[in-house]
Amino acid sequence: MENKLYVGNLPYAITDADLQALFAAAGTVTSVAVIKDRETGRSKGFAFVEMSTAEEAQKAISLLNGKDFKGRPLNLSIARPREERGGGGGGGFNRGGGGGGYGRGGDDRRGGGGYNRGGGNDRRGGGGGYGQNRGGGGREW
Repeated sequence: MENKLYVGNLPYAITDADLQALFAAAGTVTSVAVIKDRETGRSKGFAFVEMSTAEEAQKAISLLNGKDFKGRPLNLSIARPREERGGGGGGGFNRGGGGGGYGRGGDDRRGGGGYNRGGGNDRRGGGGGYGQNRGGGGREW
């Protein structure tokens, strides 16, 4: 996978076609993925470009790293493998989620969650909190 590149500091108006054309000078581009915000669809300012060989990837880094592209200096490096990410929170019967909070724990009452708090089935509540006596909640049955 030494032929996959991370490309950072991109302008937000960048398109896959822009990157395809830019990296063609270094060799054959096999894929381009501009990373976009799920809600707005706007670029997050980075992308992944895959070249056909590791040599072409190194050539692209030599040619383009630090090069000004639409007013911004490009930041290129070999892409690191994607890290495994843990799954989301859970629930369970009468044990809704809730979480976090900002506090010391113990009697501080600045957290959330717990047995019979939050979740579904009209047991509303959950959620963390930031100040004194915030978070928790829900209806105990």
